[in-house]
Amino acid sequence: MAGLGAPEAGSGPGPGPVPATRVELTVSCRQLLDKDTFSKSDPLCVLYTQRPGSKQWQEFGRTEVIDNSLNPDFLRKFVLDYFFEEKQNLRFDLYDVDSKSPDLSKHDFLGQAFCTLGEIVGSAGSRLEKPLTMGTVTTHGRGRRPAPALSNGGVPEKKCGTIILLAEELGNCRDVATLQFCANKLDKKDFFGKSDPFMVFYRSNEDGTFTICHKTEVVRNTLNPVWQAFAIPVRALCNGDYDRAIKVEVYDWDRDGSHDFIGEFTTSYRELARGQSQFNVYEVVNPRKKMKKKKYLNSGTVTLLSFAVESDHTFLDYIRGGTQINFTVAIDFTASNGNPSQSTSLHYLSPYQLNAYAMALKAVGEIIQDYDSDKMFPALGFGAKIPPDGRVSHEFPLNGDAANPACSGIEGVLEAYHRSLRSVQLYGPTNFAPVVNHVARSAAAVLDGSQYFVLLIITDGVISDMAQTKEAIVNAAKLPMSIIIVGVGQAEFDAMVELDGDAVRISSRGKVAERDIVQFVPFRDYVAGPGGAVLSMARLAKDVLAEIPDQFISYMKARGIKPQPGPPSPDPPGPPQP
Repeated sequence: MAGLGAPEAGSGPGPGPVPATRVELTVSCRQLLDKDTFSKSDPLCVLYTQRPGSKQWQEFGRTEVIDNSLNPDFLRKFVLDYFFEEKQNLRFDLYDVDSKSPDLSKHDFLGQAFCTLGEIVGSAGSRLEKPLTMGTVTTHGRGRRPAPALSNGGVPEKKCGTIILLAEELGNCRDVATLQFCANKLDKKDFFGKSDPFMVFYRSNEDGTFTICHKTEVVRNTLNPVWQAFAIPVRALCNGDYDRAIKVEVYDWDRDGSHDFIGEFTTSYRELARGQSQFNVYEVVNPRKKMKKKKYLNSGTVTLLSFAVESDHTFLDYIRGGTQINFTVAIDFTASNGNPSQSTSLHYLSPYQLNAYAMALKAVGEIIQDYDSDKMFPALGFGAKIPPDGRVSHEFPLNGDAANPACSGIEGVLEAYHRSLRSVQLYGPTNFAPVVNHVARSAAAVLDGSQYFVLLIITDGVISDMAQTKEAIVNAAKLPMSIIIVGVGQAEFDAMVELDGDAVRISSRGKVAERDIVQFVPFRDYVAGPGGAVLSMARLAKDVLAEIPDQFISYMKARGIKPQPGPPSPDPPGPPQP
């Protein structure tokens, strides 16, 4: 009887963590300042990063120095872990190197640029050009260098040239290998029957240890098993090093978890990639038996039956291919928020700090805007009496323009929100279905994978149209669309947890949602947390956006939509490097 599933949990170590998606940054500059009297500058680029919630810049790495060039194309790359759900701030400082000293204050500062990793990745072809500026600098002996904790975009004093940043996802992040094995004449380990064999795969680490990365199913009562084909990310199998050893152990499964060791062999990804051949027939050797018995040859053989590798399309493939993320905001204007003119209201506009609605909008919007080229965001309100006739609306434009509710940038959305607070009367009830259906209509018009829609609903309370909202979400799950709900205030949000289909997939009238497209978080979990408001907002954005790439991919895969090829990277402007 084949295919009992993987050995029970607890029978061995669990799979090790798979490395994160990694992005390689290539840096070029054009028309740098010339600081040398008798020759051109000798530029070096230094990358600084910030930890989430911190304004302190930490040096991440340096390129090589290129002699006598105002148009350098740096060879040394920066490789960064990429997280869609985080705002990953980057700062690039350029220096003219005048000596072998690693101390940057001993070299001439040529300019700097600020951006986020998302901004680079979200640009056409994942290629971003920015002007270099002198920024805010302090004088240090030989020249000027930037203040170490600077976190703004600098002061454009003088043209300092251009920096060109190109992001590329590392290839081994996306390859998925599919392998199938069989074995012959394995040792018999069971007294009353044949063995019940399974295999365990380990990738080797740089320190000589091994990390488990796959277990086959158990094939019952045979010495000649044929295991099912399995798919595994190449990075899980060898972490991108094709010659790194892969160890495979073969066991006889026992119900009590004390599996009998049959033997082992080693291979590598490069060997396996040869496919079915005489090179991929392995002797299974038990080292103890080999030491004890002179005539011992092996405990059977394992043969690779098939090998295939294909590129698993990632979120970044689609973004690079031109897919746009369309961001829509819907804000709760029901009376339960409290009178906006009183400081106890969730909508209170304090001159000193943002309210919960504005903070949640800014935290999420500032990350998503990097993936939307026109930076125009539809903004809706619900649950208010609106001018001129005082009718209750659950789908009104914050900018007052029903034909085009889009606002320019996150700041434009915040301005429209503030204006609406002064012109509408908070009322009720709390109905979500109209705004969900509003975005669903837009998403239904673009099913080719060129656009994906994200709706952010910020609300203070208990939903009034649960049945209609469930139906709207089940219908929206077929569309290129995700919904984020942030609950503000101290209300009970049990119903919101039900809409977030992490535990039980949402259903309506017996129809189950095709995908889980809703993510809910209560804002209060991020206000009193450690690290202050900035870190809390970074955590909020991380938690609400973490599921978007997987939801995005699940739609594309279900529809068989492949990413478009990215535009060819044009040659950087200016003369080539001498």
